[in-house]
Amino acid sequence: MKINLKYGKELVPLEFDEENFQVLGFEDNLSASLSDIEIGEKLENPIESKPLEELVGANESVLIVVPDATRKVGCGQVLNLLIRRLIASGTPAHRIAIVIATGIHRPTTKEEKREILTPFIAQRIKTFDHSATDLKKLVGLESNKFAYFGKIRNGIDVWLNSMITKFDRIILIGGITFHYFAGFTGGRKLICPGLASAETISETHKLAFDFERKDRTEGVGPGLLEGNVVHETFIEIAEKVSPTFSVNTIVNDKGEIKSLFCGHWKIAHEEACKFYAERYTIRIEEKRDFVIVSCGGFPFDLNMIQAHKALESVSYACKEGGTIILLAECADGLGRSDFLEWFNVENSKQLAEKLCQRYQVNGQTAWSLLKKTERFNVKILTNLDEDTCRKMRMEKISKLNIPKTAKGYILPYGAKFLVRKLNH
Repeated sequence: MKINLKYGKELVPLEFDEENFQVLGFEDNLSASLSDIEIGEKLENPIESKPLEELVGANESVLIVVPDATRKVGCGQVLNLLIRRLIASGTPAHRIAIVIATGIHRPTTKEEKREILTPFIAQRIKTFDHSATDLKKLVGLESNKFAYFGKIRNGIDVWLNSMITKFDRIILIGGITFHYFAGFTGGRKLICPGLASAETISETHKLAFDFERKDRTEGVGPGLLEGNVVHETFIEIAEKVSPTFSVNTIVNDKGEIKSLFCGHWKIAHEEACKFYAERYTIRIEEKRDFVIVSCGGFPFDLNMIQAHKALESVSYACKEGGTIILLAECADGLGRSDFLEWFNVENSKQLAEKLCQRYQVNGQTAWSLLKKTERFNVKILTNLDEDTCRKMRMEKISKLNIPKTAKGYILPYGAKFLVRKLNH
């Protein structure tokens, strides 16, 4: 059998014996994507909410929060429809702005903005990048001093981009996939970490790491919302903002919207997550010794920090000590210039100690990655150099080779699916 695996914006062909290998998780590229009319019908019949036109008064200002280039959510199609509706119901274009919820990611490029928003929207609506670290300057805005929203129950100080306070209405547009410690992407994550200060982001992400056990916090993981302290904290922070409306999309690998849940910012997101989990959780009878996984191409393998999410998913399909081959182009490198420094340790236990002494968000990702490269023999097809791969305890390869005696799984879209054993 032959299959093409996505690698950046290219395809890598793979031949395999279908008696020994099973492909897990197919993308739905055959059924029609949602048309503008179908999305319009959903906007007119939102979940636990009035239609947007009844929520936004004439001449009120609107801030639309969208994800950055590391997400694929069909944002452009939704934005065009939302902004037309807002203008038709009395909101002037000059009172509408878009902020890209970058969290601690790098700013988006001009080309990425055009891809996220569409050229039409990018030219006509004021658009800003959030900055988690620069408290004085946000490009295109006079002041980016963070607004203080008080403390939440666990004592974390909530500092969010002050743009939130300068608009009458906040609308969230996000996409739904699994997230390795927040449970799912989208929804409340657009507020925090999306528009939060670096300090607030760090304090909330700390909750995913148990400093006493030096391990991941119980109840935290992909596909988990109830009892997930990170998710619950993000919800508590978003409640302080009380967004007016949210749109949650589920897209195929082409970025076409297949499903959409809109309405109340919290309830619509929960409905979308439930729907996603039912359709993108793969149940297997056994773990196997050899697993090949593609992140699903760009933007899921834009950098190593993003590509790690596919490795998280596939780790549930591979036997301890087994081999994982990861396809991750990493055109943007590691994702952070200081990411590799976390691997200047003997093992993951030492890295955990380092986290306890000086916690950083990306240090936790490095720890999670190192835990997997210790448990499995990880080989990687990538643009990263050999020394970098070796430091992360991975072996760089130049082509895909499957041993004749190998038996395993192939995951063409590792970042989108969650693997679980039957009855778990």
